[in-house]
Amino acid sequence: MKSIYFLGECMVELRVLDGATMGQSYAGDVYNSAVYLKRCFTDIATSIVTAIGQDKLSDKMLSCFKNENINTQFVFRHNSKVPGLYLIDTDAQGERSFTYWRSDAAARKIVDFLDDDVITQLGAGDMLFFSGISLAVIEESAREQFWIRLEQLKAAGVKVVFDPNYRARLWQSEDQAKQQFERALRFSDVTLPGVEDLTVLYGIDSAQQVIDFCQSFGIAEIVVKNGPESVITFVQGQLTAHHITPVTNVVDTTSAGDAFNGVYLGARLSGRSISDAVQLAATAAGTVIQHPGAIAPRDEFKKVMLAAGI
Repeated sequence: MKSIYFLGECMVELRVLDGATMGQSYAGDVYNSAVYLKRCFTDIATSIVTAIGQDKLSDKMLSCFKNENINTQFVFRHNSKVPGLYLIDTDAQGERSFTYWRSDAAARKIVDFLDDDVITQLGAGDMLFFSGISLAVIEESAREQFWIRLEQLKAAGVKVVFDPNYRARLWQSEDQAKQQFERALRFSDVTLPGVEDLTVLYGIDSAQQVIDFCQSFGIAEIVVKNGPESVITFVQGQLTAHHITPVTNVVDTTSAGDAFNGVYLGARLSGRSISDAVQLAATAAGTVIQHPGAIAPRDEFKKVMLAAGI
């Protein structure tokens, strides 16, 4: 059985339903990707590597992981920290805005739990995915230890996947983010950037520039999310543009990229071609943005993906 680990955070999500009512659920970029991968590829062992608290919201979060059939062996419980929380609001065009409370989040302490025994267990897996958000959330004092642990996993044969998901508010400076992103890219076997993630940091504004930039790190599989109409891949020296039919009924763009990442990686772990993986991932992303919140209704999502050939 193939296996993948998603390292990062899951947060409490509050969503404005109307002027006086909010809905509460759980979401976070790596968690969202794990959910969509597992819904599509049930035979892949899918785990989240994170830290939560001892509180009731953490209990419910853990139950949520289990309800999505995500392995919780590497969900660690911190004695005093709690989950991060965010509020999401969307405008009439489906674009979202966020307000975050995560300074005391347990996930910031995840590196404290990655001891030698845990790394040995993780080293038996096939793939580890983390994002720019995962990296930013880790306490600055723990990042050097994180790189040591990642190097150990890489040496054990784990394929490293990085999505340079850039959120300026999580970093002290652009220079700090660039230094950490470049370190992550040097470890990466696969990267899944969006063009906009690199525009602010590097002045990159085209898919070809993203490809050129990522090639400089020797990354074997580069998948560029180039807006709603195309995905550009560069694998084994072959550059391919994949046309995507854009969705017109956009309700909420939250987690479109996360769904793409999860389904793409699941398809690749299952032996699908690059082209098939991109099309399945794009279908997943297009489905998710037609529903409010980060996690689309399970039955509706799976119905669409079944029709797409999962």
